Amino acid sequence: MIKNNNLNLILADTHCHLYLEQFEEDLNDVLDRSVKAGVRHIFLPAIDWKSIDAMDRLSHPEITFYKMAGIHPCSVEEVWPIDEEKLFSYCSRDEFVAVGETGLDYYWSTDFVKQQQESLRMHCDLAKQTGKPIVLHNRDSTKDLLDIIEEEQDGTMSGVWHCFTGTEEEGRRALDLGLHLGVGGVSTFKNAGVDKVLAKMPLEKLILETDAPYLTPAPHRGKRNEPSYIKLIAENLAELLDHSLDEIAEVTTQNAMRLFRI
Repeated sequence: MIKNNNLNLILADTHCHLYLEQFEEDLNDVLDRSVKAGVRHIFLPAIDWKSIDAMDRLSHPEITFYKMAGIHPCSVEEVWPIDEEKLFSYCSRDEFVAVGETGLDYYWSTDFVKQQQESLRMHCDLAKQTGKPIVLHNRDSTKDLLDIIEEEQDGTMSGVWHCFTGTEEEGRRALDLGLHLGVGGVSTFKNAGVDKVLAKMPLEKLILETDAPYLTPAPHRGKRNEPSYIKLIAENLAELLDHSLDEIAEVTTQNAMRLFRI
């Protein structure tokens, strides 16, 4: 039973691609629904150069948007070699709160594994140079991803394993490497197994995310995801950890603000 004594929740969606074309026709309605669900903070990871510029058109009087700069592993092929100086110029600006999203993705293709790994190391360097957290995408590449983070970690790098879907052992290794775990829609899928792992993870290292328009949580799975569904993810996490929804909202939002140094 979810215990919710506070109707004025303040939630943070720490990973959302609102600048994509899937939101062009009803963006204002999407943002209004987000506010009604308690979402007051939305973090925007970049996937390529165009996405960084597209973030500037997002605005709402009751939502604060936070930009990131990075090249998604699935975009590496399109922009290789990556202009490191250009990326640094973005990441070093105060308006950008994180480096990412970056990472590895072996699901669609392994033709550019070497370039993806070089890109990830570049992003790690930028995170350390700017003192900003790194946002990590991972698909079918967990060992390589964590191995690289371990090699690059000098004690100063923080970040998040976005859309965490690992085992308990992988999750604890990520925590030991200084990472937070991003809790998204997959945590609501009955047969994914992520819920059982998250139940064993410390709440102070968890942040909420939608990855909208992707990875829509139950019961809307198969439809377009949006930030308002972060409340469903929070409710599910409250059940998993046996906490009130109020506490999940408060702690995960504080975790996000602390991680992104806001």
